[in-house]
Amino acid sequence: MSGPQAQAVLDFWFAPGMEKGWFNSSPALDREIVERFEGVWRAGRDGELSHWEGSAAGALALTIVLDQFPLNMYRGLPASFSTEAAARAVAARAIARGLDAELDVGQQRFFLYLPFMHSEDLADQERALALFEQAGLRGSLRIARHHRDIVARFGRFPHRNAILGRDSTAEELAWLASPEGFNP
Repeated sequence: MSGPQAQAVLDFWFAPGMEKGWFNSSPALDREIVERFEGVWRAGRDGELSHWEGSAAGALALTIVLDQFPLNMYRGLPASFSTEAAARAVAARAIARGLDAELDVGQQRFFLYLPFMHSEDLADQERALALFEQAGLRGSLRIARHHRDIVARFGRFPHRNAILGRDSTAEELAWLASPEGFNP
């Protein structure tokens, strides 16, 4: 069982009205996540929450902690991407065990599958597209294709270059300055 901490994560993330902050966060929401969940994120990062993976809800909560929360807590810093691989591993194990079938087809599965769309690996991008398609999450396919196309073209997300101290190519800089270069 995942326990009350995992349920607290899910209650917070899926609270009525929270969807407005998922992809349009504010400094206040970022602070709230730091205050309430940074310790939980550190425990997840350090492998102390692997027991959450024993249930679909727990695996979803751990995926959110490792994939979504650092994007808020460490916005603009390399740490914001530091547990993406761990989130993908949790999600992959949950999918392999069929736990995703226990989650609702909408928001819950979306967030379990989202770490694959955050990956700079093209195979993960293709997997995200296949998962969204198989689950019937058609509304997510446009943005998933956009993410996949960026990784297919550049081998990475150019938006992350400055944050991660990577040099941008002239092609990436031109694309970032174009209308299609919106932040995924």
